[in-house]
Amino acid sequence: MTTLSTPQTAGAATPPARPAPSMKRVAGASLAGTTLEFYDHFVYGSAAALIFPKLFFSSASPLMATLLSLASYGVAFVARPFGAALFGHFGDKLGRKWVLVVTLLMMGLSTFAIGLLPSAATAGLLAPALLVLLRIVQGLALGGEWGGAALMVNEFDPGGKRRGFYGSLVQIAAPIGLLLANGVFAGVTWWLDEQAFMSWGWRIPFLLSALLVAVGFYIRMGLSESPLFQKMEAQGKQGHAPLVQVLRHHKKQVGLALGSRIGSDIAFYVFTLFLLVYLPQQLGLPKSLGLQAVLVGAVAQCIGIPLFGHLSDKLGRRPVLLFGAVAGIVWSFVFFMLVNTKSVPLILLAAFVAMFIVAAMFSPLASYIPEMFPTSVRCTGSSIGFQLAGIFGGAPAPLIAVPLVAAFGSSLPVSIYLAASLALIVVCVLAAPETAHKNLAED
Repeated sequence: MTTLSTPQTAGAATPPARPAPSMKRVAGASLAGTTLEFYDHFVYGSAAALIFPKLFFSSASPLMATLLSLASYGVAFVARPFGAALFGHFGDKLGRKWVLVVTLLMMGLSTFAIGLLPSAATAGLLAPALLVLLRIVQGLALGGEWGGAALMVNEFDPGGKRRGFYGSLVQIAAPIGLLLANGVFAGVTWWLDEQAFMSWGWRIPFLLSALLVAVGFYIRMGLSESPLFQKMEAQGKQGHAPLVQVLRHHKKQVGLALGSRIGSDIAFYVFTLFLLVYLPQQLGLPKSLGLQAVLVGAVAQCIGIPLFGHLSDKLGRRPVLLFGAVAGIVWSFVFFMLVNTKSVPLILLAAFVAMFIVAAMFSPLASYIPEMFPTSVRCTGSSIGFQLAGIFGGAPAPLIAVPLVAAFGSSLPVSIYLAASLALIVVCVLAAPETAHKNLAED
């Protein structure tokens, strides 16, 4: 199997005029593997919003079943920081490639296993218990995967001028995975009637994960190790206890990374997962419209993420993040004004603009956060900073938004909640230094 060629001088400060072929291949491998992981993640999210309340939590009331199903989705966000700490440690001790391969297998096998689970009608409480257990495994895997993928891209071009763009290719995996997941769900629901879909058709998107993981495993096994890690390993400079070092010496960076990430995480899930619940339950619109809106939003991200990654190289990480946060605060209110009209074109427009704005907050993070940490603890620090935000952002967002609407009968509290979380991005980004032109090999 062909492997990547490692640059002769890992710490070179002057980048080549054009990206080396190895850089393109690393970016492609990171994109492919991370896309498959996010496919698995979002397949679960779609099922949690649309079918798991009836299949695994049918003994509860409709509202409680929805909340329990969304809570099972949120469990992974709690697991993700633990996965970040675990795999970040081994990523800093054993190498970034090791993390990429192991987390991919964990994610794919757990997703495949969900497709084999019995429903609560067949297995009783065992069914939701197994569902939650496998969701935790998914969370651990995704928690470790992001850091490995982001670091491979950044550390193959340590002094380069296109780190933001290549880092954005890790981030674009999320909307591509979302497109694949919802596209497969839409295709299966179109192909089957509702009875067949609820009986066995819902399993198809989960079982397909086996094929996708096989492709991702093949691609990632062809990668060579990060040149900066190889240099650190050759010099014997791996951190003795990376997690301890991060918590002792890099608490400020973790805090800034956390605050810079929470708002975009909440915005992402309010504009996607929550919309799948809000449209049918509050506005009486078909579930298919919610899927269409999510797909339109994913397309907007696919356009916006590489654009804003490029701009973060030209203008800096901070201006792009600040633009996204301020625009998101405004759109938090405009979004629901458009959605509440029940007009299909306006709903789709609201979703497109919303996710394009989210792209500005999401795209620079794959470079911005790793750039905060030295090589010896970069995998641990950036993984924890990125994934810890899920506990406060993505995990509770649907669980907060759904009761808010139920209690007040209005989407306004959700807009206020989202706007407040985006204001935190402004505060943290203003408190952080610009890192766009930092030479990672000098750490």
